[in-house]
Amino acid sequence: MTATSATDTKAAPVAERGGAPGGAPELPRIEDASAVAPRDARELTKLFLRRLAVLEEGTPEYQYARNTLIEMNLSLVRYAAKGFRHSGDMEDIVQVGTIGLIKAIDRFELSREVEFASFAVPYVTGEIKRFFRDATWAVHVPRRLQELRVRLAKAREHLSTRLGREATVTELAEHLGTGEEEILEGLVAANCYTANSLDVPTDGVDPDSSTTYADLLGEEDPALEMVENVHALAPLLRGLDERDRNIIALRFGRELSQAEIGAEVGCSQMHVSRLLSRALRRLRENMLA
Repeated sequence: MTATSATDTKAAPVAERGGAPGGAPELPRIEDASAVAPRDARELTKLFLRRLAVLEEGTPEYQYARNTLIEMNLSLVRYAAKGFRHSGDMEDIVQVGTIGLIKAIDRFELSREVEFASFAVPYVTGEIKRFFRDATWAVHVPRRLQELRVRLAKAREHLSTRLGREATVTELAEHLGTGEEEILEGLVAANCYTANSLDVPTDGVDPDSSTTYADLLGEEDPALEMVENVHALAPLLRGLDERDRNIIALRFGRELSQAEIGAEVGCSQMHVSRLLSRALRRLRENMLA
């Protein structure tokens, strides 16, 4: 059976036999609630909300009324989700928005005397925003930058359509009425939204490509610490007297033995050993300081 309007007297009632308690109307049987026209959905939503308010939670009738309300009002979720189409996969956004719709149905009170749509849309959009804020970013960034990312995505799409090319940072700044530094900050923050696998091919096309990002990932160079130490040691060596610098150069530059150094500078091997130990101790103490 196709979707039934609220005034169809031939609709099969869902409520228990003997009538609905509290004078609430019985519900029509709707086989495909998602196919109900928006105009009929508004009237049927009022009917189902009135009935849901008096049904006992957990009963089949309650579940039918609640599930039908959800399906009939998914158009509200899709409407709210359009505002986030630049932020991610629409299917995921609709699923999250549906959670907000369910919360609105469970918390709606007939005594408010407001349209259900006006009550539900803030719940839907709030749930979607909370999802993007808390769950979707690979790296957490401030909310200001999260919102700027969405504005930038819309601006880039609009300007690329108008200009026939990608907009520059200056053009984006003028369009959004903000500074270029903030635009650059937003573009950098946008890179934190998703994280690609290290196994993705570097060309982004051929899945059988032999080169991945993991292959290009740098490693710590073991010689880097030596370079840093040499740069730190240079001014300390200049602080030694000429004889000590000469002995160190002969020992570690030309790799002479202490006896060979003694013959070179004209002193005994034991004296060379004492001079070398004293110079190295002084260098070590200054390096650690």
